[in-house]
Amino acid sequence: MDALFDRVGGEPFFIQLVEHFYLGVSGDPLLRPLYPDDLSESAHHLALFFMQYWGGPATYNELRGHPRLRMRHMPFVIGPAERDAWVRHIEEAVAHMATTTDLTEADAEELRAYFAMAAASLVNAP
Repeated sequence: MDALFDRVGGEPFFIQLVEHFYLGVSGDPLLRPLYPDDLSESAHHLALFFMQYWGGPATYNELRGHPRLRMRHMPFVIGPAERDAWVRHIEEAVAHMATTTDLTEADAEELRAYFAMAAASLVNAP
């Protein structure tokens, strides 16, 4: 079976997914303060990470090393509210992609399941 990266159309899919995700984050009063003023580098890194995770090129590792998600997020207070807001925005981005691309329900569910698990693993505050 092809990697999800290939099934969804590769790099353009993940760039659009992340762009839509950051539209939500940019207006979120809880999450926005956790990000730098210019979201472009954060968006680029996230897209590269997603592409690599889902079977695309290992560009993220080449540029930034091992993802070490918990370590990279430790400086930020991430509680249940932040987790829920992040999940809400990424799920809205997946829903958007489902209406604008050929994303299958099975692939959308695979994305949502990973995002929920990853977000839960980054909670570091009550």
